[in-house]
Amino acid sequence: MELQVMIQTAGGFYFIVPFQVIKCKAAIAWEPNKPLVIEEVEVDPPQEKEVRIKVVASGLCQSDLYFLLKDMNKHLFPLILGHEAAGIVESVGKEVTEFQPGDKVIPLFISQCRECRFCKNPKTNLCEKGSVGEHDNIANSRITCKGKKVRQFMGTSTFSEYTVVNQIAVAKIDPAAPLEKVCLIGCGISTGFGAAVNVAKVEPGSTCAVFGLGAIGLAAVMGCKAAGAKRIIAVDINPDKAEKAKVLGATDFVNSKDHDKPISQVLTEMTTGGVDYSLECVGNVEVMRSALECCAPGWGVSVIVGYTNLHDITARPIQLMTGRTWKGTLFGGFKGKDGVPKMVKNYLDKKVKLDEFITHNMALDQVNDAIELLKQGKCIRTVLSVSPQ
Repeated sequence: MELQVMIQTAGGFYFIVPFQVIKCKAAIAWEPNKPLVIEEVEVDPPQEKEVRIKVVASGLCQSDLYFLLKDMNKHLFPLILGHEAAGIVESVGKEVTEFQPGDKVIPLFISQCRECRFCKNPKTNLCEKGSVGEHDNIANSRITCKGKKVRQFMGTSTFSEYTVVNQIAVAKIDPAAPLEKVCLIGCGISTGFGAAVNVAKVEPGSTCAVFGLGAIGLAAVMGCKAAGAKRIIAVDINPDKAEKAKVLGATDFVNSKDHDKPISQVLTEMTTGGVDYSLECVGNVEVMRSALECCAPGWGVSVIVGYTNLHDITARPIQLMTGRTWKGTLFGGFKGKDGVPKMVKNYLDKKVKLDEFITHNMALDQVNDAIELLKQGKCIRTVLSVSPQ
């Protein structure tokens, strides 16, 4: 059966054309720990309940680097990375009623089907029908290069001019939103901000510590401030991050390399007994333990935000037995279809900052330069211009 799409002309008339395979550019990771290669790919038409998106802008996230440089799981390759993006709906498959060509959208690496027991439970943002790890299933990929299927990272693969995503993994956003800014809401900003507001549930007048001042950590600082924290201690080994953290709400900066005692002890002494909330935004199991240990006994809450799957975490049971709470989060606890449009509105209403996170703008074919900047800690966020609007 021939697939078709309905197109609206400038005069308001509609006509039907058959779906076409789109040939476009994408940055492909053929092997782990190797530079990405700009290749011509073929992007299939959307199938039933799918949306084909023209990717306008994509941020480069530490999670992209983690799977490229650290995870070393060779069966994932070839792979198109990218999961923090914004774009425009190009076409939709059968049974898609929520979206139409021309809609501005943000693809989601955690779906929201609104039907499963997780989606119906306000205590989680997970979804049974598609969450982190969907890139393991190559059968779901709609992208081919040199006659070979290419895995779609986290079900999205936004380092491609076009991508196809299931409708449950797409959020429609305000048409006034600048895509080259709000793309960051697709991962980093929502993850950090939500970790403070949704997961830690930071309270007014409280004291917080944020470990790691990449984009996620800085967004966590912003979230703590938005929640009314009185004191926000930003912790990082790079002193260049101090000023940016203070712009986003930090009251103190601590470089753990400046001290000859454990950082958890330093923070406990600074706060006369420990912080009310701590957020680990590094993805380092030793830092996760330090974040827990710097919390006040009795009520302190520590949230693991940084991602790693390479090592186990350890802690003395007494740390939890004395009343601390240890939590984790993906995507800051946001249910994507509900939370992402609200975050975009918050940006348009100047309640959330985005511009301050963008330190570099580059073209897609400069992606390897962007990777080097992030590896060396010389940027907060690089936004890649993937397709012209």
